Amino acid sequence: MSYRHRTLPPVVRPDYVQGTLDAQLADPGAVSLRETTFVVLDLETTGGAPDGGGITEIGAVKVRGGEELGILATLVNPGVPVPPFITVLTGITQAMVAPAPPVEAVLPSLLEFLRGAVLVAHNAPYDVGFLKAACARHGYPWPNPRVLDTAALARRVLTRDEVPNRKLGTLAAYFRTRQQPTHRALDDAKATVDVLHGLIARLGGHRVHTIGDAMEFAKAVTPTQRRKRHLADGLPHVPGVYIFRAADDRPLYVGTSVDIATRVRSYFTAAEKRARMSEMIGAAQRVEAVECAHALEAEVRELRLIGAHAPPYNRRSKFPDRVVWLKLTREPYPRLSVVRALGADDDAYLGPFTSRQAAELAAAGLHDAVPLRQCTHKLSTRTTIAACVLAELGRCAAPCEHGISVADYDRSAVAPFRTAATDPQVVVDALLARIDTLAQTQRYEEAAVVRGRLAAVLRAAIRMQRLTGLTTIAQLVAARRAPAGGWEIAVVRHGRLAAAGTSPPGVHPRPTLDLLRATAETVLPGTGPIPNATAEETERILSWLERPETRLVETSTGWMSPVRGAARYRELLRRAEGAPSTKDSTERP
Repeated sequence: MSYRHRTLPPVVRPDYVQGTLDAQLADPGAVSLRETTFVVLDLETTGGAPDGGGITEIGAVKVRGGEELGILATLVNPGVPVPPFITVLTGITQAMVAPAPPVEAVLPSLLEFLRGAVLVAHNAPYDVGFLKAACARHGYPWPNPRVLDTAALARRVLTRDEVPNRKLGTLAAYFRTRQQPTHRALDDAKATVDVLHGLIARLGGHRVHTIGDAMEFAKAVTPTQRRKRHLADGLPHVPGVYIFRAADDRPLYVGTSVDIATRVRSYFTAAEKRARMSEMIGAAQRVEAVECAHALEAEVRELRLIGAHAPPYNRRSKFPDRVVWLKLTREPYPRLSVVRALGADDDAYLGPFTSRQAAELAAAGLHDAVPLRQCTHKLSTRTTIAACVLAELGRCAAPCEHGISVADYDRSAVAPFRTAATDPQVVVDALLARIDTLAQTQRYEEAAVVRGRLAAVLRAAIRMQRLTGLTTIAQLVAARRAPAGGWEIAVVRHGRLAAAGTSPPGVHPRPTLDLLRATAETVLPGTGPIPNATAEETERILSWLERPETRLVETSTGWMSPVRGAARYRELLRRAEGAPSTKDSTERP
């Protein structure tokens, strides 16, 4: 083709009907390479950094399935003189580009030519950088197409023994392309087309068959990821749990997703950079999928599997049963005790806490608010023992010396703790008053410590109230619309997910609901706010139930939150947890 003193007009074959990736498949990355539409592009420029100008020539070839569908080629007036070394390299002179259209006149046709296709270029960041800068300068939105770099792909496919470098000329010679690169846009684009086809032919041996796989393969994935990517083969595109297992079938890692196959594939891409996950992938020998009815069931099954197996590469939710409680001892003058489990006769407690440190922080707040004794002696109503220093400081009513009656101790110290989860007002008022006193005397550090203790008490009380509200209900059935139609249904008994299912679109959900209710797990009541499930499982269920789109179908008893309960202090808790100064934490709700 002659490149004399003229502009090459855009050429599109009349029999071509453009199709988009979105029209071909809901997931553009799942389109096979044979069915993908590529626009292979090359630019000639005046050199330098992309600044919205400097383009002297554009050449683009549209192909699909090995067939050429269209060509766009034109010289471009760069708006600046063409440097002599560029003329020597490309043969493009100032006289050739002087009558050519400016880039802003070419961009509409080029962007339309790119629409719905995958952009391919050799050293793509260079060409894409110039086009994005030109769009930004002249007010055209960049369509952000998928980009495949043949240079990056060649680095993954070809070894040093096959080609010494990944220059376009070297690759063209290796694949014996019909068109050799000449540093002219259209010639180089045509040469890149043949290089692309040669590389695609090599991808099958790497189990790369779709455009999404090819783009990920071109990225800097580790050899282990590339070698183990077959572990994602055959997994279902449904919500559920996936389990990476070792050679001896031990669970290494448990995760959940609304699309198991897509999520597992992501572990073998360049997006996965966590060192622990790389180590886990190296040890994994297979991936097991547990299909679930909907996302809530998947989340709950994940928590249960992690709790049952404690996979070494799971960090969160690894020991869900390791919680502690604050409770009152059973004696005439009760004191607070940190325990790992509640007894059937325990009737005054607060929790669960995720750690002993959290429980002790809340206990310190309760001791600041009410005169609960802090000594560990077992006291008697008949004999006395010597008082400790706290009594001398006025921090204790000295029940050890019978300085307070059992009835008065119960009213002033025990009763506020018993009602802390249902109505913590006495505790809150006392701690706020203490914060005010400390702040007024400019003892801000001490006030901040008390504020942290207040937050610990409120956090535990609000959590316990929410858990208790659900776990006291023998059976609750809820449903929400499924994304693909139909209804996602959950049967919850005493805070535990007892059954889950999905009714199909266009069918009344009642038969599915009746079947789930009849086959649901039997769950008996127990002690405490989490008698039959972990706190995390019940909280996941609460989160699902509290979404605006979830509908309550039926409940055996009322699901409620007391008006005077701890939940009314949520805003105070938010301020106490994030207050930059003591002044914020003393503002009452």
